[in-house]
Amino acid sequence: MKSFKKYKNIEELPPKVSVFPLPGALLLPRTQLPLNIFEERYLEMVDHAMSGDRLMAMIQTNKDDGNSLYSTGCLGKITSYSEVANKRMLITLSGICRFTIGPELEVVTPYRQFQVDYTKFLSDLVKGHGEDSVKRDKLIDSLKKYLEHNNLTIDWDAISNSSTELLVNSLCILSPYKSKEKQALLEAETLEKRSEMLIAMTEMSMSSGPGTEQIQ
Repeated sequence: MKSFKKYKNIEELPPKVSVFPLPGALLLPRTQLPLNIFEERYLEMVDHAMSGDRLMAMIQTNKDDGNSLYSTGCLGKITSYSEVANKRMLITLSGICRFTIGPELEVVTPYRQFQVDYTKFLSDLVKGHGEDSVKRDKLIDSLKKYLEHNNLTIDWDAISNSSTELLVNSLCILSPYKSKEKQALLEAETLEKRSEMLIAMTEMSMSSGPGTEQIQ
């Protein structure tokens, strides 16, 4: 598979995207999200993406009917792909840039397609943007307390070797919180605000009672 292209401006990004609506699934720029694809319409969507630019978008549903979508999602590129038994595909989606969803397109495909706008999220294309403002020590301290509270362990070497941007965004993706909270993390204006929001959510979860939540 070809190396991952680095997009430098929003003009390089597609104004129309195919979307994979999935509650609780969070994709952020320069993070990776593994997905198990088994529904026929999304198998077709992945096939279409693989035959072209390998781009598709993640967005959460905001109601139980599965049709209503949140206004913000994230464009990603398929960077790992394998076909497995029982007509399933295992893919890894690497985040590129968030977007604001626009009008739904009238299409003949079984999966939904939308016009999108990346204007609000220009900084997503700048690696490490906002890292200097993040209180990394405070975030790691919160993580340590959460792990102790829930009797969990983690690879601290991997944490130490991660950039601040990757650390914040990866912890958001792995967090056990519900769709509404994950959407708030996605929509955070800056990396600093996302980190502070994650810390606040973590502290609230620990104060609510005995450790029951697990990192996904």
